[in-house]
Amino acid sequence: MMLKYSFLIIIVLFVMILSGCSKQETSPKTSVSSPSGNNRIAFQLNDDGTPTYTVQHQDKTVIDTSTLGFEFKNQAPLKDGFKILGSQLKSKNETWDMVWGEQRKVSNHYNQLTVRLIETQAPERPLNIIFRAYDDGVAFRYELPKQKDAKEVIITDEKTQFQLTGDHTCWWIPGDWDSYEHLYNTTRFSEIDALAKQNSPTLTRTIIPENAVNPPLTMRTSEGLHLSFHEANLTDYSGLTFKVHPSELMMETCLVRSDREGYSVKRDLPFKTPWRSIQISESAAGLIESRLIVNLNEPNKLGDVDWFKPIKYVGIWWEMHLNKSAWDLASGKHGATTENAKAYIDFAAENGIGGVLVEGWNTGWEHWIGFEDREGVFDFVTPYPDYDLEGVVRYGKEKGVEIIMHNETSAAPRTYDQQLETAYSMMHRLGIHSVKSGYVGKIIPDGEYHHGQWMVNHYRRVIEAGAKYQVAVNAHEPIHPTGLRRTYPNIISREGLRGQEFNAWSPDGGNPPEHLSIVAFTRMLAGPIDFTPGVFNIKLKPYKENNHVNTTLAQQLALYVIVYSPIQMACDLIEHYENQPAFQFIRDVGVDWEQTKVINGEVGDFVTIARQERETGNWFLGSLTDENPRSITINFDFLDVDKEYQAIIYRDGQDAHWDKNPTSIDIEKTVINKSMAKTFMLAPGGGLAISLKLKDS
Repeated sequence: MMLKYSFLIIIVLFVMILSGCSKQETSPKTSVSSPSGNNRIAFQLNDDGTPTYTVQHQDKTVIDTSTLGFEFKNQAPLKDGFKILGSQLKSKNETWDMVWGEQRKVSNHYNQLTVRLIETQAPERPLNIIFRAYDDGVAFRYELPKQKDAKEVIITDEKTQFQLTGDHTCWWIPGDWDSYEHLYNTTRFSEIDALAKQNSPTLTRTIIPENAVNPPLTMRTSEGLHLSFHEANLTDYSGLTFKVHPSELMMETCLVRSDREGYSVKRDLPFKTPWRSIQISESAAGLIESRLIVNLNEPNKLGDVDWFKPIKYVGIWWEMHLNKSAWDLASGKHGATTENAKAYIDFAAENGIGGVLVEGWNTGWEHWIGFEDREGVFDFVTPYPDYDLEGVVRYGKEKGVEIIMHNETSAAPRTYDQQLETAYSMMHRLGIHSVKSGYVGKIIPDGEYHHGQWMVNHYRRVIEAGAKYQVAVNAHEPIHPTGLRRTYPNIISREGLRGQEFNAWSPDGGNPPEHLSIVAFTRMLAGPIDFTPGVFNIKLKPYKENNHVNTTLAQQLALYVIVYSPIQMACDLIEHYENQPAFQFIRDVGVDWEQTKVINGEVGDFVTIARQERETGNWFLGSLTDENPRSITINFDFLDVDKEYQAIIYRDGQDAHWDKNPTSIDIEKTVINKSMAKTFMLAPGGGLAISLKLKDS
């Protein structure tokens, strides 16, 4: 009898264990917190089976209940009627090396939750949502698994909401499917009116019929919490804008559409979307120090890329914007001549500058812009008769200076696609390891846009061709950066904002003094910027009497530290650097960094950044302000203990002013160590640049 009862007890216990397992599966985990617990992202199904999420920071709701889903062509929307099949938690804590970048070592530490869903009604389509929580923000992406009755999906829009919890202060540019070259606006979220701000004098503007903004979108709450909304790992998908609903304090994803095809994304199943990311920081400085965007990308696929070295460069470029010379030969003032290129090479060699960019070297510039039919205009291998390409490259090598190739596509990517192998194999043969590409104009064919899936895939083909032929790519008129430089380290820099050239020719007075104090906390969060700093002839005389640069000379120096890129141009005419003591900072400043410290800053007001150069251990510091004069105190506690540094301080003169007296600058040599702090006055539109070299180096 006892044996019988014992057997029954074992059966009961076994059933209880099975019941416990079943309960565990039907009650899966639905939230995940960051390693320190400061950020938490939670998932929930509404009563009708609609997927939703919330985000908390330090137990305070940052994103309130927001829905998730898709709309398709030829399929019902994927947005409700779900049940949870299960979930999975995992963690990762690694440190990876940047091949080049703002710092050598990057910590990638997160907790991840994957929620598996399925529709309760036919056709019972599955959907997985992957959430990650980092100490510097949160992110999520969709995974669309295989379906029983479909091999592909055609997405007309992605319906991802972001329900704000207050009327935050926002720094934004209008949504534009072709350009990021707009001035930033500072408003409350409820005051965003993108349709009223789509009048910037950009080269490729597309006015879209939505109150939408381009990412990254940075916000500050009334309590001082800083948020930045963007996307990461944009692969075979359409670029993102945020459609704004001001009265509801809510925004949602609005994908760039192909008017030629009538949809936003077409993908074979299964696939994963890009990450939707929210950087979260108690301070504005923390946004710049965040590595969330690169961490959301896959590890380096290229291995050793020692054929690319971060460099400073000069080149035949600014003179075209000043109308001193021209890109085309027919104008009679062609800039890309053999003689001119050699003069720039000589200057670079004499001043320790590693590269020379030559624009306008190849045939076709007579028909590159303003013409409807731009297919086949450029061939990317044939120079004008007054430019000896191979001779210039050879001369550069003799002088220790690399030539940077230039490929302007005139927004005819099919022509470029056809010649990628030819153009890049030529670069490889000549030993040219970097190219600046351009896509000025409306994309051909009509109905495609710079930021749509079709062009996203084109940009990727270019990167892959570059990897094959050991060419690094600096793209202008690009899709915005999304951290793919981690995976493909030959993505070295991009434009993707209102750059320096607007100061030379835009009819609206150029970039205002506050511009770069916003850029540092918005566009720069996405990735490196080829901003082309270094204008010394601030008033642009005698070339452009009605245009000028709206900064002081000291701020132009500060930009080499503030605005990050592994390639930095000294963009002015080389004659404007002659007999200029301030040019010493450009000779000295690094381009590849061991570590970065953001000393202070507030979005739209000021920012101070210090960076330590790899190999040498030297530090460089830059600080800039908007149109307001400002007192900045620098604590040098980021320096090494028991080390002294020979400092050269480049600061605004007492009478400096971005408009009235922009070139007034004081240069001082002193010794600085870790225990010191100094206070500096920044002029209106001004800046501060300091080089700190180890005394015993």
